[in-house]
Amino acid sequence: MFIPRYSCESQVITVHQDLAEYLEENVSINAIIIDVSKAFDFVPHDRLRMKLASPGVDSRVVFWVKEFLVGRTHRVKIGGQLSMEVQVTPGVPQGRAFCPLLFLLYVNDIWRNVNSSIRLFADDCIIYRKMTH
Repeated sequence: MFIPRYSCESQVITVHQDLAEYLEENVSINAIIIDVSKAFDFVPHDRLRMKLASPGVDSRVVFWVKEFLVGRTHRVKIGGQLSMEVQVTPGVPQGRAFCPLLFLLYVNDIWRNVNSSIRLFADDCIIYRKMTH
């Protein structure tokens, strides 16, 4: 859903094809599968803004994201009673169409310095490679 006609199933099919090819070559495979727990809740705002401020990103977009994330609060309602508001410092809110994009912008450089195949979809990641003996 992040890219038209490209889904979690697309990632699974690609990984399956790669691994089947490696097995046909009769080589060993190392893999790391990562499912980041509460991934959206722990995105540090300062690092996200730093990544957004890279060349090519309009400074108005960086400013808008900063304003969107700064000053957010949460409170809960239990039995008709509302709690006090608590400031939210890290994280991107869920339930908005562009928030998964903010998370992906934060993690999109995970492939740097990795000498393996890597597949990302939202907060799921698999890193794998064939082993040479």
